Amino acid sequence: MTTQTTPQKTSGTPAAAPATGLIGIPPRLGRALATGGGLLTVLSTFLAWTWTSAFPGDLTVYGYPGGLQVLVLIGGALTTLLGLASYGVKGLRRLTPAGADPAVRFAALGAFATTWYTVLAISYQLGGLVNVEPGGWIAAAATLLALLGALALPCPKPQPDPIDPDSTPWEQVRHRLAHTGHTVKAAFAAPAPRPVPALPSYAEILIIVGIMALALTVFTYGIGTEYDEAFVGFLITAGLGFAALHKAGLIAHASQITARHQNITLCGAFVAAALFPFTQTDDQYATIGVYILIFATVALGLNIVVGLAGLLDLGYVAFLGVGAYAASLVSGSPSSPLDLHLPFWATVLVGAAASLVFGVLIGAPTLRLRGDYLAIVTLGFGEIFRITVNNLDGTSGPDVTNGSNGISAIPNLKIFGWDLGAEHTVAGFTIGRFANYFFLMLLITAVVVLVFRRSGDSRIGRAWVAIREDETAALAMGINGFRVKLIAFAVGASLAGLAGTVQAHVTYTVTPEQYLFAGAIPPNSAFLLAAVVLGGMGTIGGPLIGAALLFLIPNKLQFLGDYQLFAFGLALILLMRFRPEGLIPNRRRQLEFHEEADAPAVLGKTGA
Repeated sequence: MTTQTTPQKTSGTPAAAPATGLIGIPPRLGRALATGGGLLTVLSTFLAWTWTSAFPGDLTVYGYPGGLQVLVLIGGALTTLLGLASYGVKGLRRLTPAGADPAVRFAALGAFATTWYTVLAISYQLGGLVNVEPGGWIAAAATLLALLGALALPCPKPQPDPIDPDSTPWEQVRHRLAHTGHTVKAAFAAPAPRPVPALPSYAEILIIVGIMALALTVFTYGIGTEYDEAFVGFLITAGLGFAALHKAGLIAHASQITARHQNITLCGAFVAAALFPFTQTDDQYATIGVYILIFATVALGLNIVVGLAGLLDLGYVAFLGVGAYAASLVSGSPSSPLDLHLPFWATVLVGAAASLVFGVLIGAPTLRLRGDYLAIVTLGFGEIFRITVNNLDGTSGPDVTNGSNGISAIPNLKIFGWDLGAEHTVAGFTIGRFANYFFLMLLITAVVVLVFRRSGDSRIGRAWVAIREDETAALAMGINGFRVKLIAFAVGASLAGLAGTVQAHVTYTVTPEQYLFAGAIPPNSAFLLAAVVLGGMGTIGGPLIGAALLFLIPNKLQFLGDYQLFAFGLALILLMRFRPEGLIPNRRRQLEFHEEADAPAVLGKTGA
């Protein structure tokens, strides 16, 4: 039996210094500033921020927040709630299962960034700071106080590594800057949240319903922003607000609850998506919605090839084109040389089967390659497909695809007499053309998700993961690597062809320029691969979220003109730097990227 003893404190042992924040304000005062600043921010949104309605959103009204003021109101309210939770207010402590201080920092930073962005946008568009009313200055000062108070909250500070005495002055400066960076990173880091307590099943289902309703509200607001300034503010508020909820531990708790009810979560997600067209007054944003679903469905098919099997395919968009061209040839279009009009179910089978055949024909001779060599071959296939359909114009080759003009005037689909190209009234709501195709693509997305789930949990899915992790070890264990990879290639190609059949009818026209390796307008192979990596390889929700962001953000950033791709690429670089595992990571990949680092060793010019 061992007895644990506590060493006696000696009078010569100095007491531990109290924890401090990043700036020299007492933590108690900092907590009061953060909470009070958040509350003052909320109140300031009910004041006028400018004198003229020329600035989008009409920020001239007293007592009614509008435009960007709504986003600032959300940021201030979140800062106030998290600040009160940091005091241990009863009923609010459940908001911060992982601790409140890092979450308060992110919430205050989000409110500060959105407010100051609004003030600067007003000054830039209207010709100077004189156009900002007192309400705008009060909001700017309140968010600044809240941010300073949040940065003063106590946080762990890592001990600096010793400086090599032989280092040059520049190396010593780099060492101090690196330590400062580690300190800031530690201040915004949060410990693992405590496990979510057991709740009744009905309570957890209600929480899932609330999560889906919140997701639908956020997506509807983001896609419905009518001017550029509001969308940029939405990105700032949504990004830093999500980070605050993540650091508070609420995202981890939500993930645990949804993991217990995966089937209910999936059904709830599709129900929430199906409600989206009913939140719109016209077909404008349903157009974006149907293109997002097409893009997301193809990305989910690519996730089988890249995320599960680990095969780098740089020409995957060609399979989407094969399905689209196959469907257009049998659609009854006057541009089609076949003069054939098949019903919807036959068109879907033709598109999926054509892509499946091409996937097998391309995969059979090339899947014995690995890594970069396989990527180069698939990239070549994508370009060969585009050049081939461009040359099948009756001059350079047989007249099959009408060359660069493509196949046009593709008629709308009719399913059981339901014309998807006409408007319909359902329960008092008018459902337009793109809303009809939205529901069709939602059904196809559900089929693709079902295929992904069933195949990923099957024996062949485990073989894909084994090939991805270590192909040599998988072959040594008796897995037929060529057969397994060919199945992944064929399944992924057929799912892309399935989406291509709908894309052909949505766009009315199929041309070779739609299926490039890279371009400013998705879908293309580079954007599809980015959607899988950005969202999270090997997951279901990852490619869906990644595809939605990669389609929506460039569509809303058109006001940047020539700098659009630059800003978009910079955002991707930052995301891959700080979250390389993706937005919704696979657990294995998350551990790979965030495994515990070894203790640092200091090496000088004279040795260790």
